[in-house]
Amino acid sequence: MRIGVPRETKTLEARVGLVPEACAELVRRGHEVFVEAGAGAQSGFPDALYRTAGVKLLPDAAAVYEKAQLIVKVKEPTEGELVFLRKDHVLFCYLHLAAASDLLHRLLDIGLTAVGFETVEENGTLPLLAPMSNIAGRLAVQIGAHLLHQPQGGKGALLGGLPGVERGRVVVVGAGVAGGSATAVAAALGAEVTVFDQKLDRLERMRALGSNVTGLYPYTDALRHAVEAADLVIGAVLIPGARAPRVVTAEMVRAMQPGSVIVDISVDQGGCVETTRPTTYADPTYLWEGVVHFAVANMPGAVPRSASQVLSAAILPYVLKLADGSWEVHEPLWRAINVRAGEVVYPALRVEAELAQNNKEKR
Repeated sequence: MRIGVPRETKTLEARVGLVPEACAELVRRGHEVFVEAGAGAQSGFPDALYRTAGVKLLPDAAAVYEKAQLIVKVKEPTEGELVFLRKDHVLFCYLHLAAASDLLHRLLDIGLTAVGFETVEENGTLPLLAPMSNIAGRLAVQIGAHLLHQPQGGKGALLGGLPGVERGRVVVVGAGVAGGSATAVAAALGAEVTVFDQKLDRLERMRALGSNVTGLYPYTDALRHAVEAADLVIGAVLIPGARAPRVVTAEMVRAMQPGSVIVDISVDQGGCVETTRPTTYADPTYLWEGVVHFAVANMPGAVPRSASQVLSAAILPYVLKLADGSWEVHEPLWRAINVRAGEVVYPALRVEAELAQNNKEKR
């Protein structure tokens, strides 16, 4: 099969869909791999490494899309890329279409097959989302701790506290991969961490991280009291393929102290905090009622070398199945199809699309 890897075009997105070693494996299996010149440069993978891997470098995105049957990239296509997509393309990347109705309808109009990394499920896990969730969870604490610094608009609190000073208070909403990683980093810094989740086995794992971690069921009153007292709130709620529920309300945020910080990892699925809206690394934060909000929709893009390496390792087995045609009998992949031939296929996304259409008709 002819596989194309274009350069990412989302604002300050420096990751690359496949690193040279992954491309070499595809070439060894008899596939043709076309990579846009410079696609891996910002991740630390110059064109020379791709040439050594047997890749055919092409001068621009148009040439890559023209040659390829399977498009492997990191983030959803932007406006400038949509013009290159055809109905015979298979698109394999992070899509997050539940929070992007305009993109959903563009892909439906094109008629291609689009498979979302975030909707591939296997043995009860999300193997292609987990690596980036792990990174995002770690980054959420690092970024949140930095934003608490007074020069960044924060309240001037040190998360770990000091002798004679209270520990910083961190609230993590959701104890999946992202929330679990955030909890582990915040606990290691010495913060007082309260993590909320509906699954008791997850809460037990969080408690095991240390005596400074409390795991609670997300009753509304308990969540409200914790958020109001928090220095840093990290949103990490996920429903695969669907829009994230807004569990942290504007009322809760309004009651937080000025200079407190919110990092909403769930923003790429619409956000689990009512007051968040997507931002980019070019302008990552904003104030709402005195609370600093960070809601960059491609958080792992800040560490592109590490992120590209771990992502390539995760997706390569699935790319191989897509390339050799065996994916049609591979349940995790065909169940991860979001759209195909102008139809919404993924069940949770279909529900979101129907709700959006009903709301539109009511207006």
